[in-house]
Amino acid sequence: RRLLTGVSLFLSTLSLTSAVNPEARAHTPFTLGWKDNMLTIHHPGIPGGRIETWYLEAYCRPGSTDRAWDKTVIGHETKLVSINTDKTMLKLRCTLKDGVIVDHVIKTVADGVSFNLVASNKGNQISSAHWAQPCTRVGLFTGTGANVTDSKYAYLKKSFIFQDKDDKPDFMPTAGWSVKGRYTPGQVWCPKHVPRADVNPRPLHPEAPHLGLIGCVSSDDKWLLAIAWEPYQELFQGVIRCLHSDLRIGGLAPGQSKTIRGRIYLVPNDFPGLLASYRRDFPEQAQ
Repeated sequence: RRLLTGVSLFLSTLSLTSAVNPEARAHTPFTLGWKDNMLTIHHPGIPGGRIETWYLEAYCRPGSTDRAWDKTVIGHETKLVSINTDKTMLKLRCTLKDGVIVDHVIKTVADGVSFNLVASNKGNQISSAHWAQPCTRVGLFTGTGANVTDSKYAYLKKSFIFQDKDDKPDFMPTAGWSVKGRYTPGQVWCPKHVPRADVNPRPLHPEAPHLGLIGCVSSDDKWLLAIAWEPYQELFQGVIRCLHSDLRIGGLAPGQSKTIRGRIYLVPNDFPGLLASYRRDFPEQAQ
């Protein structure tokens, strides 16, 4: 009886610790789901209990900054290939109308979710698939969802990029915020390695981002969500309570394949810790 009482007390203490300590919660396994083009990351400790990403929203052609969106998108279909029993790994396959196949392996890790992609041109023509958009919804996470406010842009004050070289987060709207574009509102940051004519047709920020990382702070200020891809095409603050780090493909010759990797971080509110993880996972961007 004394042993059972001790076990019960330990479990109660562990449950309480997890409820108040985000570092303890960070070790609770994430789980995954995918249905109707929506990737869901579940975790009982984060505000809202889940993160949803439209995966994938679109595959895109270059020359997109000042062109109608329907002329940029390449049609595609995504199918679930498999998901393991504990829902910690799933595989997807995207089939593009121009003959490209993109295989996705998505896994939970200690600090979020990892993505490993292989894009292959199975056709006999050059593919103009230069980039793709995973669209991560952050309204629930930031406490600014439609159930809380009618303002679709209340989440900006909780959202950040690293625009300056001081490694401190720049919260939105950042300095130099642009309001002109083919479509408004929104904000696009184009990195130096991508032509400025090849990004989302929303207001284009005059400066390149310092780091390829975009994210937000949770409603209770205990968690950070951040997104990164290598290579990446752009960072984007969207119009449906969403944030993007959009992955870059760069076109594919017949028979050519390319690999792309990405991360969604869900970690305690510790910006130096987040940057350390980012630099570990994306040393090319850190340099």
